[in-house]
Amino acid sequence: MNTAMPPARFLHLVVGYDGSPPASRALDAAVRLLQGRIGRIDVVYVAEQELRAQAAGQLCASGVAWQFERRQGIIADQLIAAATAIGETYPDENVAIIVGSSSHATHRVVGSVAVGLARHSPVPLIIVP
Repeated sequence: MNTAMPPARFLHLVVGYDGSPPASRALDAAVRLLQGRIGRIDVVYVAEQELRAQAAGQLCASGVAWQFERRQGIIADQLIAAATAIGETYPDENVAIIVGSSSHATHRVVGSVAVGLARHSPVPLIIVP
């Protein structure tokens, strides 16, 4: 019986980032998930350019590979599109989306990005509290 583990697959983590504390926690969680693994963080932001500098400051000392992608449109749709594109480009690699949970009371009623992703994401989804 062969008990050898298969080689680890490259892991792409698509992180939704808007500069909020939940998004910052999601970025930290992505860094922790990649520790000791082969992979890359794809930071997707659907907002102002200055968020790139804020996220870069958080990622520079992490030691993990990362890149930025700025998109326009509905945030959940753009995160799904980014994850889908990565999956199609690298079909033998793993892709997951990581977002922070919303602390806004109105999101409990009308929904949030995390709720929309939970309903429609074609890849594994990690929601960081």
